[in-house]
Amino acid sequence: MYQVNKLALVLLLLSAFLGYGQKFATHQVKQGETIYSIAKEYRVTPYSILKENPEIKDAEQLKPNTILVIPLTGQAIVTKDEKDTAEEEVQPLGFKKHRVKKKETLFGITQKYGVTEEQLKRYNRELYAQQLKKGMVLKIPKYPVVEEPEERELDFETYTVAEKETRWSIAHKYGITIDSLLLLNPDLEKNSNYLAVGQELQLPRPKGDSLKEQEVALFESFSVPKAMGLFRISQNYGITVDSIMALNPEIAEIGGLKEGMQLRLPKRKPADELVNTDNYIFYQVKPKQNVFRLTQNLKISRDSLFLLNPELENGLKAGMVLKLPSRKTKELEVKNALVLDKINLMDSINTANTPKLLFLLPFRLDRINFGDKEKSKSQIANRKDIRYAAGLYTGALVALDSIKKLGVSVDVNVFDTQLDLEAVKTILQRTPLNGTDAIVGPVGPKLLGEVAVQAANYNIPVIAPFASKSELSLSNVFFSIPDDDTLSSRLLDYVAEQRVTEQLIIIADENHQAAKDSILRKFPMARVAKMSEDGSLHLVDFQAMLSEKETNWVFVETDKPNLVASVSSILNASIGPIVEDGTADFKVKMFTTNYNNAFEAEDVSRPHLSNLQFTFPSSYREEGSDSFTKLYNAKFGHDPDRFAVRGFDLTFDLLLKLAHKNNLFETSKIVGQTEYSGNRFDYHNHWTSGFYNKASYLMQYKDLRITQIATE
Repeated sequence: MYQVNKLALVLLLLSAFLGYGQKFATHQVKQGETIYSIAKEYRVTPYSILKENPEIKDAEQLKPNTILVIPLTGQAIVTKDEKDTAEEEVQPLGFKKHRVKKKETLFGITQKYGVTEEQLKRYNRELYAQQLKKGMVLKIPKYPVVEEPEERELDFETYTVAEKETRWSIAHKYGITIDSLLLLNPDLEKNSNYLAVGQELQLPRPKGDSLKEQEVALFESFSVPKAMGLFRISQNYGITVDSIMALNPEIAEIGGLKEGMQLRLPKRKPADELVNTDNYIFYQVKPKQNVFRLTQNLKISRDSLFLLNPELENGLKAGMVLKLPSRKTKELEVKNALVLDKINLMDSINTANTPKLLFLLPFRLDRINFGDKEKSKSQIANRKDIRYAAGLYTGALVALDSIKKLGVSVDVNVFDTQLDLEAVKTILQRTPLNGTDAIVGPVGPKLLGEVAVQAANYNIPVIAPFASKSELSLSNVFFSIPDDDTLSSRLLDYVAEQRVTEQLIIIADENHQAAKDSILRKFPMARVAKMSEDGSLHLVDFQAMLSEKETNWVFVETDKPNLVASVSSILNASIGPIVEDGTADFKVKMFTTNYNNAFEAEDVSRPHLSNLQFTFPSSYREEGSDSFTKLYNAKFGHDPDRFAVRGFDLTFDLLLKLAHKNNLFETSKIVGQTEYSGNRFDYHNHWTSGFYNKASYLMQYKDLRITQIATE
């Protein structure tokens, strides 16, 4: 946009140009105008405008209110259609006088009398060099009514969302930004990336296109690189050389293509391949990014990036949606098929943010007899609800100390829910929720539903400490425990990555047939072991299944301790001989998609599980000794249990996100996976049903200890 002094200079130069016989006009760009529409209005070519305005580097990103110099009688040529239109232009039937009133504009006057701005200036030449002023007397030409030639304009088409398509894949397909998609579809949620299969969207489609044989959606600007000819451009865009010349008459004017020339070309239609989350992930270009930095951040070569996104040949623009292969998910931070720019929350704290938290935990103080010291100790030790409430709270206290050291002040209120719905209702009635940034708790589905519904009225997020999902649609709840499907998928994906020729066998009791089916969907070649009528393993048939040539990978899906004990014993006996270095030549390995208490029962041999390299998915890892453990021990005099670890991780994660941007819903869009002492968090928005944690660990028994798999 020109500054005032620059505009004055332009007007001064215009006066000089006009004195030498060359006619110019100034044009202030309006919202929605392009170089092409302006060129058509003044009956000049886009190239001649760009030539007189060298500061315009990108014809596709013309800013409103920019002042352009328009050459009116230059050497620019026009197409045959434009020549015919110029020759047929009729003279005015007469003129009418109009005295300019206060606050009137050129646009308003042209709309009032049905003339164009250029027609008005033609008979009021002072408007070429000065702004419209109150009191000016203008000659308004009166033209006979003629039928305007049909102009090319944007139409819209209804697009039906297919399975596994996302906002990013559809925006990429149509060559528009996410902001444009939201503008065209105002009913879409601004704070969600959700799209339903079968949902209908409005998307741009051209009509009245002179190149009807080409199925193009929009035109784009193409900057001619060095040593590129018309034939190569025609091949890249799938159109004829004649079509390129018709769209860009300035090529003939200057005697051929020149390096750096801006051509108007039809936007290339995406290939017919399926563009969805199975095949691709997507990245939205941010302002001031360049191609080199993108290739570094996205871990992709320049050639591969351009091959997947040929529109990059026309230049990188903010808002563009780039397509990347889905295999890059393992290397990049991806959420809802969108690659995230990594944010270090520790380095992104805004100390001006002062989060206000509300903790609702089941301390069950109503059940503790404080008059009897021994009895109260016993009650605290034996009640699980009290233990995990106390663990969460003590871990949270360490998190509050830690965030305070980083310069963030926090306002915290803590209440005992007593695991009672009426008690929770009373708390909410007496505690003003307005201004609260997040609620941690409560525990229990009924209590969680009550709090979530009331918190939703104030757009407050609710963090469920131990829930993975709800039967209710609770759009403001963050379920901090990954659900069974997430854990199962994590293990099965790992097995698929590691497997070469190993034989897969499934042992599943009657209560875990769904787990068996999910394994078979992933590995149809897997064999299923027979179970006896009493629910035990059919030993003879199972032993016949074990391969002597290939390693056997056995899935054990049960919640029965006796079945885990017997199967692990049988598998341990099937392990190959001990080799010279003292380790076993493993021929059997044991897995489960659902790690539960059955695998921790007293009858289950830890040495057997260790020998079998027993592998399973988990929401939690046991770190042992880290900075949090030391801080906790210094504060309370003993090591933290897993509930205290969770209390710290959950609270510290929440506080860092609120310190970055004091809106958890917004922060969760731009922050990917986070990890602390023993828990990971990666919340994905499932539209009306809430935010689900998709982060987990892969754990393995090794040397009689449970450790995190190093390769994950």
